[in-house]
Amino acid sequence: MVAAIAPLLIAALSLILRLFDIASIKTLIFDEVYYVDGARDLLAYGVEVDQANPEFIVHPPIGKWMIASGIKVFGDNPFGWRVATAVVGALMILLIALIAHKLFYSPLLTALASALMALDGMTLVHSRTAMLDNFLAFFILIATYFFISRLYMWSGLFLGLALATKWSASYFIALFGVIALYRVFSHYTGRDLIIPTLRRAIAFAVIPLSTYLISWWGWFASDRGWGRDHSKNPITSFVYYHNQILNFHTNLTDKHDYQANPWSWLILGRPTSFFYESPKNCGADSCSQEVLALGTPLLWWLATIALAIVIGFWIRSLVLRQRDPAASIIVVGMAAGYLPWFFMQHRTVFSFYSIVFEPFLILALVYCAKLFLQTQGKKGGRAYLYAQMTLGTVVILIAMNFIYFLPLYLGLSIPYSDWVAHMWFKSWI
Repeated sequence: MVAAIAPLLIAALSLILRLFDIASIKTLIFDEVYYVDGARDLLAYGVEVDQANPEFIVHPPIGKWMIASGIKVFGDNPFGWRVATAVVGALMILLIALIAHKLFYSPLLTALASALMALDGMTLVHSRTAMLDNFLAFFILIATYFFISRLYMWSGLFLGLALATKWSASYFIALFGVIALYRVFSHYTGRDLIIPTLRRAIAFAVIPLSTYLISWWGWFASDRGWGRDHSKNPITSFVYYHNQILNFHTNLTDKHDYQANPWSWLILGRPTSFFYESPKNCGADSCSQEVLALGTPLLWWLATIALAIVIGFWIRSLVLRQRDPAASIIVVGMAAGYLPWFFMQHRTVFSFYSIVFEPFLILALVYCAKLFLQTQGKKGGRAYLYAQMTLGTVVILIAMNFIYFLPLYLGLSIPYSDWVAHMWFKSWI
């Protein structure tokens, strides 16, 4: 019973933590300067502008509309900027619980998934910062749940919302679509292929694309949008604008202090500092206040090992032609959310992009927990009890690690010497 209601309790407590002093930093931090400004424009004009002039914007509008919803309800202030992402961050804990339940059918493992998500610093930082990536991860998680449930039309809708937040959702659309088509061709032949194939095409092409186009309604309805006057035909102007966006993304090579090669993301080689100041309010001669997009180290390092194990079991299932839905969805999620960045070695990228595949890392750890419990369960009741105690100990250690880094996740002012103690590697500075 406790395990069954645990995700609700964990999500509620996590929402409190996400909202705790969320407005303490009064200024816009990191990329909030772009997205909060965009949200303001959307509320005022329905399209993003630079004063009275068109503004070149490189990300679709849905994520900024999500930020705008908080501003609309709570005002144009730090709380209003960040409240929407805080709520979404708490909902993601429930979503991963639903996915874990679908994959593992265990109240204990469902509770474990939600607990691990709640104890990750990367998700906490994103849930307290008005940026797009948390909304992207949120829509991807919903789409994944519906995909696992074989509700493909709904999956396509939320993939469309993800695409209308950031283009990197396109990799999930492609992989989910290919898998859905593979399932069709594995079960049908001849004329029986026609209807299911059309349905999958609607789910993973028509619906996402339509959702994406609708998200730009403000641009179509206004004459202020960037490139809107390129042609009398709005579709021609829209394509022209998107060619410019594509050119921007493919040629983004400006050096940045916190850029990080994807090879280093899993081991937290170069976390992104969203905010840093040296205030005078910590009771010491020298103080530091930082918001660092750093995953909980112990959690991420264990999850990286777990991912390697999952990939091994996934390959084994392919060789033996055995179905392993849990391993498959983990591998697909990692492939769509992580692998594409390796082909952009020339591009400026950041480790905080990993929030999109972080839930699949969590699921990899839960997958290995299931293997461990099953193996020990075969040895008898006492061995199974010890296995549960071992898992509990691991969760406690992860929680302690999370609490240790909490000042950097919440942006608390601490003595400079304490801040230095948290910088375990030079690359974190």
